[in-house]
Amino acid sequence: MDSIDCAKQNIRKIISDSRVPEDPIHAENTLEWLLKLDPEADQALQIAALAHDIDRAVEAQKVRRADFSDYNAFKAAHARNGAGILRAILNRCGVARSIADEACRLVTLHEVGGDPRSDLLKNADSISYFEVNMPLYYQREGREETIRRCNWGYRRLSARMKEVVKTITHEDESITRLLKKVICEQNQHNYDASG
Repeated sequence: MDSIDCAKQNIRKIISDSRVPEDPIHAENTLEWLLKLDPEADQALQIAALAHDIDRAVEAQKVRRADFSDYNAFKAAHARNGAGILRAILNRCGVARSIADEACRLVTLHEVGGDPRSDLLKNADSISYFEVNMPLYYQREGREETIRRCNWGYRRLSARMKEVVKTITHEDESITRLLKKVICEQNQHNYDASG
């Protein structure tokens, strides 16, 4: 097995043990979206897509939301911690330093973006939240927290990716209606702010 396959296999194993039920499908779905958005995505981007939320799967090292009063500070700590966990995996598997450095950099930036590559990962992650995480998040966290999380996630999308999210529907029509409500309110807020 080569170093990249070793890394991906280890990442998948760790994420499969996550207590957050949507984590394994979210990791794979984020990778799928990354490859839809950029079919030529390199190995560093692919590894980062799989591992971006690995922090949530390592219970002993997990960054906890309750320890932060500011959601963005929590997300930044989650991303940094995930990059550290990923670094250990990549080193253990012997992944080339250039690929490891870039994959860890991308995981560190996956919540905020800031350059074309990290923006691509942020968009794939965000779309995947709306597509696969949202129903389970709603069951676990409730309506008000889901609305807050959706507003946060929708605001960080590029205009092009907002159009993609508008096409997402769920089997549970109440979840679809909630998403459409968030989108409508965000668009109204943006209209009011510009006018």
